[in-house]
Amino acid sequence: QVQLVESGGGLAQPGGSLKLSCVVSGNIFNINVMAWYRQAPGKQREEVALTIGGGSARYADSVLGRFTISRDISRDNANITVYLLMNSLKPEDTAVYYCHIRTTKAYYWGQGTQVTVSS
Repeated sequence: QVQLVESGGGLAQPGGSLKLSCVVSGNIFNINVMAWYRQAPGKQREEVALTIGGGSARYADSVLGRFTISRDISRDNANITVYLLMNSLKPEDTAVYYCHIRTTKAYYWGQGTQVTVSS
């Protein structure tokens, strides 16, 4: 059974930084996409950062230049962690952040981690 567990959320001041982590457990193969999404109250879930096949990443315009997606994958795929480094945080970044993985056969979501940016 594949599980995604996010951590690293919390309260940050405007201009501050947070680093989110997503630990992937279970047998998972043929990963196509690793991504972070977020959902603010009363809004639809939106893509924040995405990397396809471990190649170049794409970012939402609202976070471009401030957020960075990265990942660590062990050679046997036994240990997979996806990160989202968030710098220069703004109040509008406040949301629940979700880790998302897609393979050739399935897709998975984490339970989400709350990020609140406020002074």
